[in-house]
Amino acid sequence: MPDSLRVHARRLDYKRLFPSLLSSHQTFLTLIWTAGFILVALWQKTAVDRLLTYHDQRFFPPPRPIPKLRRLAFNLADFGAVGDGVYLNTMAFERAVSEIRKRGGGQLNVGPGLWLTAPFNLTSHMTLFLAENAVILGIDDENYWPLMPPLPSYGYGRERPGPRYGSLIHGQNLKDVVITGHNGTINGQGKAWWEKYRKNRLNHTRGPLVQIMWSRDIVISHITLRDSPFWTLHPYDCQNVTIRNVTILAPSSEAPNTDGIDPDSCENMIIEDSYISVGDDGIAVKSGWDQYGIAYGRPSTNIVIRNLIVRSMISAGVSIGSEMSGGVSNITVENLLVWNSKRGIRIKTSAGRGGYVRNISYQNLTFENVRVGIVIKTDYNEHPDEGFDPNALPVIEDISFTSIHGQGIRIPVRIYGSREIPVRNVTFRGMLVGITYKKKHIFQCSYVHGRAIGKIFPVPCENLDVYDEMERLVRLGTAQNSTDTDYDA
Repeated sequence: MPDSLRVHARRLDYKRLFPSLLSSHQTFLTLIWTAGFILVALWQKTAVDRLLTYHDQRFFPPPRPIPKLRRLAFNLADFGAVGDGVYLNTMAFERAVSEIRKRGGGQLNVGPGLWLTAPFNLTSHMTLFLAENAVILGIDDENYWPLMPPLPSYGYGRERPGPRYGSLIHGQNLKDVVITGHNGTINGQGKAWWEKYRKNRLNHTRGPLVQIMWSRDIVISHITLRDSPFWTLHPYDCQNVTIRNVTILAPSSEAPNTDGIDPDSCENMIIEDSYISVGDDGIAVKSGWDQYGIAYGRPSTNIVIRNLIVRSMISAGVSIGSEMSGGVSNITVENLLVWNSKRGIRIKTSAGRGGYVRNISYQNLTFENVRVGIVIKTDYNEHPDEGFDPNALPVIEDISFTSIHGQGIRIPVRIYGSREIPVRNVTFRGMLVGITYKKKHIFQCSYVHGRAIGKIFPVPCENLDVYDEMERLVRLGTAQNSTDTDYDA
């Protein structure tokens, strides 16, 4: 081959080789860049993990140790329980409670986890302790919930005739029971129950979340109760009950009858320092329904309710009734804030109830964005059956309201007595409420006798005697039996 051709061939080879070398070089650089990126990412992950570990150790200490509040203490996990939210732990709870019963008392510790269970019973001289991040989950299949006889003061299941579902955590004829913790949770998973109730697919009355019956010396504190199938916490015919530092939650709508606390025929009780936001009454003091409650004859009496924040967009912050046929007396409600609710406080009853509501004291109430502040209603006509006596008329008397404040209130007061059921001896002392409803008659009364003392705004109804701050008579009530209510408000 001539030299000129050899030189030209070499030039062609170089031209072919250069793109190949260039491509290999780019691939090499790409590999180097990728490896570097991976190394940097790994380094960043390690650094972040170290930072998070340091952050956790510094700002998120491990769960608090569980205190030993009884001589004997047991852990639920030691009885075969698994806190994964799937395994059904009913037998583990039953075995643990049985062991405590055999030993004459003890403490059952529920550690962090999701502890699914069907209903189980407590025993006397027992402490149920829910650790931080411990959740007792009620199974939402009603076939696992036992049926119980109707409550004797109600005559039959509250919603359906015949037996009723029991509560998730239940106790009868007990003494010295404590349910407490580091704000662990008891969750009734009520959504399935509410949907079945609305679709009329339940054959029996829904069960409460926690129900303690015919018992004494009960303390419930430092826990969260949420999403009950029905009433949340129901002490029934109990004595010496303390409920403090609890949080009770349910959706503000579409969660029917999820009352927060229902003291029912209870004596000597304190409810304090708690937050309640539910789908019905925050608290409803009861004592039996019509002829059955009259026959059972156990009043709710000597109850103090104080230092609460409550929301009830469906019903009222604190109610008495409507099931009050055994009588309700000596109730003090003080330092109460009700916000974003339909009503602040309410007393509800009707002909057929019998019984009485008397010696009720409300002090230092604050209403924020509440449709109606104070309600007394005497025609709440809901009865267990046709056997009630329409001539069994309740007595409502000796009710005082002291230091009532608020803003964003449509109707501050609506007291609806009747010729058959007048409301007697009602006292208002010091009231200043900002209103949103500009209609003339917003302090509404009918068949009411009582007095207004000191500065009262808005202007009290004409039914009431008016006294100045020195309790000197300014004017007498002029229309004690007038009807001046507005149901459109």
